[in-house]
Amino acid sequence: MVPFSFGGHELCALPQAALYWPARRALIVADLHFEKASWFARGGQMLPPYDSLATLDALEALVAGTQARELWCLGDSFHDSEGCGRLPEAARTRLRALTDALDWVWVTGNHDAALAEQAAIDHCGGRVVIEAEVDGLVLRHEAEPGEMRPELSGHFHPKLRIRARGRQVARRCFVASGTKLILPAFGALTGGLDVGHPEIIRAVGRGAQALVALDDRLLRFPIAA
Repeated sequence: MVPFSFGGHELCALPQAALYWPARRALIVADLHFEKASWFARGGQMLPPYDSLATLDALEALVAGTQARELWCLGDSFHDSEGCGRLPEAARTRLRALTDALDWVWVTGNHDAALAEQAAIDHCGGRVVIEAEVDGLVLRHEAEPGEMRPELSGHFHPKLRIRARGRQVARRCFVASGTKLILPAFGALTGGLDVGHPEIIRAVGRGAQALVALDDRLLRFPIAA
């Protein structure tokens, strides 16, 4: 767990592609994409149906390791707005145990935007919001280029690709500028967009860095526009 300063707060980048906020004992994750495999299966593309369980394994381990009291999901928590209803019973039971134990907030994304319109439907607990401002930090799914307040977001699934010892290496990473911090995708079945992609540059502006969290240090790489 490596601390760094952002928006006047001390945050910790975790190697597991999550953010920890010590002052609030809050975990922040993005792009879980629960039930992505079952969404593809409906269209005839059969993938191993274990992505939700694998993502829950990782979440449970992080909650236990950090003793978090809050958990914020920054959108695209479900691969589509009906994904919650397709959760296997075992996954539903485990997710409900997490949402009952924590102050859990679902921020909606482009994949699961309809969750905000389904207030009467139980999404295994938690609260649903479109975005939030918490102690001066804006939490939303997709970065807004014109936003001047410190902002945490997801959406882009950023990955850093470099050559090391003669081979290409790709790692999930954070993307940081003075006022923006984009989280990597946390879900077990998620791809990644290169940190130098024009859409990421448009979202964060020039001069941003890719942050790769290791257990004992935070590696910083300048992003070429």
